[in-house]
Amino acid sequence: MIVEKQLISKITWRLMPFLGILYLIAYIDRQNVSFAKLDMVGALGMSEYAYGLGASLFFVGYFIFEVPSNLLLDKFGASKWFARILVSWGAVTIALAYTQNATMFYILRFLLGACEAGFFPGVLYLLTLWYPSAYRGTMVGLFMIFSAIANALGAPLGGVLLDLDGLYGIAGWQWVFIATGIPAVIAGVVTLLYLADRPDDAPFLSHAEKTWLKDRLAKENAGMEASSGDGFKALINPRVLLMSLCYVGFPLAAYGLSYWLPTIVKGFGVSNTTNGLLNIIPWVLVAVALYAVPAAADRAASKTPYIVIPALVGAICLVLSAIIPNHTMQFLFLCMAAAGIFAGQPVFWSLPSRFLRGAGAAAGLAAINSVGNLGGFIAQNVVPWIKDTTGSTIAPMFFLAFCLALAAVLVLIVGQILGRPATALDSKATV
Repeated sequence: MIVEKQLISKITWRLMPFLGILYLIAYIDRQNVSFAKLDMVGALGMSEYAYGLGASLFFVGYFIFEVPSNLLLDKFGASKWFARILVSWGAVTIALAYTQNATMFYILRFLLGACEAGFFPGVLYLLTLWYPSAYRGTMVGLFMIFSAIANALGAPLGGVLLDLDGLYGIAGWQWVFIATGIPAVIAGVVTLLYLADRPDDAPFLSHAEKTWLKDRLAKENAGMEASSGDGFKALINPRVLLMSLCYVGFPLAAYGLSYWLPTIVKGFGVSNTTNGLLNIIPWVLVAVALYAVPAAADRAASKTPYIVIPALVGAICLVLSAIIPNHTMQFLFLCMAAAGIFAGQPVFWSLPSRFLRGAGAAAGLAAINSVGNLGGFIAQNVVPWIKDTTGSTIAPMFFLAFCLALAAVLVLIVGQILGRPATALDSKATV
């Protein structure tokens, strides 16, 4: 007899720590530009705005290749496709260490986005193959905790690597890219050997366990509309389009804050290493929020409050950080804002998989993520522009607060439009 919780726990211990480590590597490689910037701007003779434009080109490549990448994942399997993603983005990250000018920086950042495209929504799609819908919010939260760990580790790591300036004739900002790119290449090889594409391919599951999971997921999928498994029809599904619009404000605020936070803290007059250590604090709070909020949401009938309330708290804290002059209070509110920005996102991501399956889930999740991540492109251009225009490192927080609050309002509106995205078999879950 299969005990459901024991089986879910078995899958979780096998799958989630490994996927989380991959995400940790991905997030560090995505955010390393925020620390490299502190020295790289001067070394290449770039303005803050020009650097921000180059950094943001990551999201253009990401946007263009996200949906095709996820559809290819569905075709080739997670182990092969994730391995390709990891090795290619690791190689491009290392190449960034040898950037000679702004044009080369722009090209490599675009290529980095193209190489990494499909990883995050690919994991979200993978979770639909391994977990019944009731568990997905918590699992997305556990997975995203590693983004907080990445920021917590990446911050002191970035500061220490910058302080290696001159070691073996290599600049500190070059060490940032070299030291963070190599682990991705190694992880790609490990992924090919370790990760099972589907439960049917998993050597750690018994035949009875595979059968139980297959039957459980089949019952959930039986309640979905026929087009929910079609990759191309999912792209024009009104619910997918609405959720894409809703999501933009979340990565905009997340990337805007994580990209700019080291610059704000540097303005307090601290060293690179101290800057990195201080930047651990907000991500510890984010990790706690990413566990607590989705776990509470999975037990609740209505999901909307667990998306909207954290976002509004984050927006308020961003505003307070910009209007209170005391550096300690500014930092405290920025820490709380970070937790608010991230806490509701796993709950948000548990919703699309309730009305999408198969290739439709792969395409739909990728579409929502690719459109939403254009917020990162906007943030990394507008934030340095505001700083260059106002001369203030804290003024951009008003812009991030507005966008995050708007996202919360849109979630409320779309929640009313979508009504009940859950399947008939999951009738207790509402938006």
